[in-house]
Order: sequence, then structure tokens, then C-alpha cells
Amino acid sequence: MLKIAIVHDYLIDFGGAERVLLALHEIYPKAPVYTLIYRKKRLGKSADKFKDIKIIQSNFGHIPFADKLISPLRFLIPGIWKSIDLTDYDLIISSASWAVTKGFVNNKKSLRPGGPPAQREICYCHTPPRYLYGYDTSRKFTGLAGKMVRFYGLVVNHFMRQYDFSQAQKVDYFIANSKEVAARIEKFYRRNSTVIYPPVEISRKHQASSSNASYYLPATSYYLTGGRLTAAKNFDIIIKAFNKLGSLLLVYGVGPQEKYLKNIAKDNIKFLGKISDTQMAGLYANAKAYIVAQKDEDFGITPVEAMGQGTHIIAYHGGGYLESVIEGKTGIFFDELTPESIIEAVQKFGKMKFNPNDCINQAKKFSNERFIKEIKYFINKNA
Repeated sequence: MLKIAIVHDYLIDFGGAERVLLALHEIYPKAPVYTLIYRKKRLGKSADKFKDIKIIQSNFGHIPFADKLISPLRFLIPGIWKSIDLTDYDLIISSASWAVTKGFVNNKKSLRPGGPPAQREICYCHTPPRYLYGYDTSRKFTGLAGKMVRFYGLVVNHFMRQYDFSQAQKVDYFIANSKEVAARIEKFYRRNSTVIYPPVEISRKHQASSSNASYYLPATSYYLTGGRLTAAKNFDIIIKAFNKLGSLLLVYGVGPQEKYLKNIAKDNIKFLGKISDTQMAGLYANAKAYIVAQKDEDFGITPVEAMGQGTHIIAYHGGGYLESVIEGKTGIFFDELTPESIIEAVQKFGKMKFNPNDCINQAKKFSNERFIKEIKYFINKNA
């Protein structure tokens, strides 16, 4: 029996990476989870999903406001990870994106006499850190403060890129969450990877009920978008498009851009805040279409969730969306990140006919069961 540890960036928000983490722990329920920072309050109700998991946060995580400080103090990340002792484990599964969460095995120091390395590391890479390689990130800084932040990033990120590359060379095997990310791993790390798409919860179709009716309107009366309200998701472009269209748009989720988005939205755009998984499924099921507009999406779980409820997608033509959405069958693409391009796509979508079963069948290709089967096979073969 292998002694296994799972290492994850941080547990502050609940999104696609955290769903992967839960699935990995479902496969290896005895494995502890090591992380930079763990904040139950910020996770809200999602914290209940981790109640039976042994979570070990770094010493840095115990510092007040560590969740706010980790980004500006990112140069401390190498030292923080180095302070965590993982030498007792046979296999380390790293779940990596923002915090260079990889490279925990030093094979030169862990060789069994005359035998193979005492440890192996398999890295499930959601993406190489977006902030290090020129991809859009969660915030956009403007003015003098923006110039100072960009200058600081220019200096610090140079050294962080070197560190990220060095750590990537210590990984035994990479798993990429999409072909898009596999291409980034090859480009930035010069490493090969195996694509295993992340798990998507494909539940039965939820219809509106009296317990959550305040979230719903009659079926197909609204368009839907949402998630973590960050700059990289380009919700502002979607909102500007619907300001002109005048059609009803529902936006779920919270995030750093929430106030700004509310300020630019007209009365036909409604913000729902945090919602439960059941409420989200109902929102998906009753929407005309689900709209996504990130420029370089790593994979994009929410469009697959929407398809799982039989709802079609209007997506930007790029990134991971190209691997889940089938043009003309499960949705349509728009080519430019402008309100005008989205308006054109919405109008085109309104004239087309789609079969909801095509969406449901496509979503099943990304099921939790499929993920667990593929991960088990890969690890049993390579660990």
C-alpha cells in the first residue's frame, strides 16, 4: 500500500480545482491534504465538503490575513513549500495552478540503494500560473497603483518563473486538465503530459421549486452567466452586450469585480450572489443559454455543468471551450471579445434550433466517474 499525500494550492474559494481535489480524495480517502492556506469562513457552506478530510495548512496560513498577503508576498512561496516535510510519503499528488504547487520530490536525496526513487510525484496541472506567463488574471489594476503593481510583478515574477520551471522538472508525470493546458506545459516547462479532463457533476435535471423560486423565472425567459466575478472572466463585456440587447441576464456568484459590474449594469441584469449547487442546477436548466467569455480558459467546468442540464452555450472561440462545446450542436461561438460580437451571437442563437439531449450526452463525457476511472488507471500504471 502506497502512503499518499495530496498537495493543493490553497483552500479559500470553491471552484473547479477544488472539485478535482475532492475527487482525488475520494479515490484516496486516507491521504491528508497539504495546502498553503485554509479558510473555512471564506469557503462558506462549501467548507462542509472538506469536513472529513485531514487538512494541514502551512505555518504561513496561520498568520492573520494570510489569504490577503499571499499574492503580494508570493516571493515567499518557495520557502513556505520547502518548510513542509513530505519525505514520509511514497506518492505525492500535487494539484497545481497559482502557487507553483509542484516539485516536492528530490529524487537525488530519496534513492533507495540500487533501486528506484523512494518517492514519485504526479502533478495534476490546472494551468501553469497565469500571472507568470501573460494570461489574464483575476484583477485589472489601473492608474498609478496599476503601474506600481506591474513594475513589482515584472521584478518578482521573473524569479518566480525560474522557480516554476525548476520545480516542474522535478515532477515525474504531468496530467493536464485540457489540451489547452497540455500545450502550455509543453511550451513553458518543455514537458509532456497526459490529458485527463476534470470531473463535472452531472446531476439529474433540476426544475424550479417553491423552496428556491426567488432565483428562477419561467423557463427560457433569461440568459445566464456567472461564477467567481473576476476580471479574467470578462463579465463586463457580457453585461455591456446585454445593456444594449435589453434581454434579461442573470448573474450568479461573487468576487472582486462584483461592485464594478453592478455599477455598469442596467435594470435588465440581475445579480444573485452566492447560490447552492441545487439552485445553480435549476438556473442552468431553465436558462435560454449559458454565456462564457474568458479569453484563455484553462478548461471551463461551468459550461459542461450547464450542458448537463440540457442548456446550450454561447462561448468565446478559444481556450478550453473548444474542447467541450460543439459548434451548432451544443452551442455557438463568438470570435471577438466585444459587446458587438456577443450581441451578434445571441441574435444568431435565437434563430437556431437545438436538441437538449445533445448537450446532456456531451456533458456525460466529462463525468466524475470517468475522471476517477482514468486517474486510477494512470496512477496504478505510473506510481
